Amino acid sequence: MSDLPLQCKNLKEQVESILQLLQQEPTLHSQDITPVQTSLTKAISPKFEIVFAGAFSAGKSMLINALLERELLYSAEGHATGTECKIEYAEVDKERVVLTFLSEAEIREQVAYLCQQLGFKTVPNINQADLINLLSQYSEAIIRQEGGESKSERAKQAKALMLLVEGYIANSDRINTVNNATYSMEQFNFSNLKEAAGYARRGSNSAVLKRIEYYCNHPLLQDGNVIIDTPGIDAPVEKDAQLTYAKIQHPDTSAVVCVLKPASAGDMTKEETELLELMRENGGVRDRVFYIFNRIDETWYNTELRQRLDTLISGQFSNSNKVYKTSGLLGFYGSQIKQTSQQDRFGLDSVFAESIKGLDGNEETPQFVYAFNNYCVNSGKLSSTKFRVSVNGYETPNQNYVRILGDSGNELIEQLIQDSGTEEFRTAITRYLTQKKRPQLFKNLADDLEDVCIKLKKHYQSVQRNLDSQPQEIEMMKAQEVQHLNQQLQQIGREFSEHITEEVNHVINNSCDAFEADFRQLQSRMIRRLDELLDTFSVAYAYRRATISHPRNATAPLIAILVEAFYYLANQLEDILVESSQQVVANYFQRLIEKIRKSEYYRQLYRLLDHDGGIEQEIRNLEKQVTQALVSAASVECDRFVRESPRFYDEGTFSIYQFRQTLSQTSQGYDAESIVEAEPAIRQLLKLDFEPKVSQTIRKSFRQAINQTLKTQLLPMADQQADEILQQYPQARAYLEKTLQQEAEENIANNRRLLNVVEENIAAYNSAASSINTCLQSMQLYDHLLPVIGDSFDTDGKFANNGFVISDVVQEV
Repeated sequence: MSDLPLQCKNLKEQVESILQLLQQEPTLHSQDITPVQTSLTKAISPKFEIVFAGAFSAGKSMLINALLERELLYSAEGHATGTECKIEYAEVDKERVVLTFLSEAEIREQVAYLCQQLGFKTVPNINQADLINLLSQYSEAIIRQEGGESKSERAKQAKALMLLVEGYIANSDRINTVNNATYSMEQFNFSNLKEAAGYARRGSNSAVLKRIEYYCNHPLLQDGNVIIDTPGIDAPVEKDAQLTYAKIQHPDTSAVVCVLKPASAGDMTKEETELLELMRENGGVRDRVFYIFNRIDETWYNTELRQRLDTLISGQFSNSNKVYKTSGLLGFYGSQIKQTSQQDRFGLDSVFAESIKGLDGNEETPQFVYAFNNYCVNSGKLSSTKFRVSVNGYETPNQNYVRILGDSGNELIEQLIQDSGTEEFRTAITRYLTQKKRPQLFKNLADDLEDVCIKLKKHYQSVQRNLDSQPQEIEMMKAQEVQHLNQQLQQIGREFSEHITEEVNHVINNSCDAFEADFRQLQSRMIRRLDELLDTFSVAYAYRRATISHPRNATAPLIAILVEAFYYLANQLEDILVESSQQVVANYFQRLIEKIRKSEYYRQLYRLLDHDGGIEQEIRNLEKQVTQALVSAASVECDRFVRESPRFYDEGTFSIYQFRQTLSQTSQGYDAESIVEAEPAIRQLLKLDFEPKVSQTIRKSFRQAINQTLKTQLLPMADQQADEILQQYPQARAYLEKTLQQEAEENIANNRRLLNVVEENIAAYNSAASSINTCLQSMQLYDHLLPVIGDSFDTDGKFANNGFVISDVVQEV
């Protein structure tokens, strides 16, 4: 775009200054500033890219030609090419064209894709002439079979393949193997834009061009406006279609002209619907979308088409004021034949000279001539009193065309252009680009920035008001702190009690990962110890102990061996359960103390008392009590192991069966040997009894004992300690008065420093906002000025001197 107004020269720096202030505030830096950055880029960008997008045969290129009233872009029935065309402004004597070719690798890729789509089993080498000729013959056969090159998707793909191959052969000396070659029009020996555009418009040449850049003189392109023509969104090569979608989403795209086909097709295609949804997602485009229903002349001859189009527009596009109906074909060629006369048969010998040359020497009829004759007779657009036209059957279409224009002249041409809608669209887009574009871009920036400014303003006012409310004198601050002391102690006690309750509940609800890991360790140790005891249990040793206990007897029964085993296993398991319980308790209380030390209420308590109010000592004392309680619980739990399980001797159980088998084995003799030989069976018998008892302990009963112990010990202590903290008010006051002098001095100094920082930030904000407002005023955007932070109010105290509502009155410091 042209240079910004003088008032907007520093716009970028001022906006970035406000965004920097926002990022400095911890409570605000999460604010999404992407919309502001996008709007800023658009407002100050030297270029304004307008992308023309739509399906094949929608008439994008012809419409651009009509807008610029010059035949620049390739336009034909069916698919055009995958070429992206960019048109920028240039002075008359600096008009030029820059051509960038596809690489051979890219052409090979497209040929392979199209051959695959067409069902060719092998992909020919594009450098072998005989194979290429065969490929062209196959493609021509497909087009004939389908009834024409634009009659089906398959026919369009065949035509695209033919053009691609022909273009490669014709331009092989200009195409690099891997890299894209770029040429100026002088390298082609073109003396002017018309010659270069003529070369680029030829279908086979256009097929192998990756990008065409036109620099031409037209008022529509001034002020940095750039027109971009893209491939069809349903191009035969998917990669070409993706180029259009990527361009629509690109941040450089500022506006989109969406050229739609319902005027000729009757309904929106799936691709067109997806295109509209995609445009709405690009924050850089916003509502800068023009909807063009091209080929409108087809509805003049079909009532159903016209009704369906009117229903579509009134239903889906009623909220847009940028909807236009055009006929690019009639509008463009209408503008071209205005410069012709009877001498060149109104363009047949000049504008259409190439297209009327027939292969058999007979004169062909250009598409425009058919459309013109149809318009004159069947459109119903011409007044029968003003224009008396007729098409005679005994004359050729070209003869009718020349006769009608010879009779009616330029007045008919002007009517044709007006009815084509291209003049209305050109006027509208010209007015937008020259009068509305820049103010709208700045309006969008102001709207996006306003949310940031309001948040900053409210934040600064809140901080300033809070700092103003703080005591400014040391004695006042000391009195305020003492006044709040009791409340602070009460709050600390409450937070301590809530913290302990939360920690206990974590254990009870199995949501304390560290505690769960410790308890699983206890379970593992109990299971491992039971396995060790069973594996190492000595029947001979138990037999000796039994006989020693009864010196008058020389033998001992199986029951005596089992009694010794039960006592031995129970006592050994008690030792390990006690030890593991002590470790679980020690780890839990150590973690609890560490969490308490890291808490805010603990640090606050130290600030008020210079100690923790006895919390840590109370926790240590309680740890001993909990340890002793769980040691006792472990002793009771394991003491019950001495008794057999209730179902140990039940009929039908494996344990009673094992017991009888073992008893049968040990009763075969009266010496120690018969008992010792039954050691495996006795171990199995002990395993059957002890495993369920140990499992019950470590999985249910002992965990419940731990939970209950922690709950009954910790919760009353927490409530009692909260009360103890509150009772230490006299000590806290004495200590606070002793330390408050220095702290009050530091707080007052810090408050003054923070207030100075806020005032500096407010000054920086106001400076940036005022500069931006000056820029907006130069654009006549008085309703979109940014709020500034001031202290001058009207008599009602509601409005600041910049005319914006200020909800919070800021006191002068």
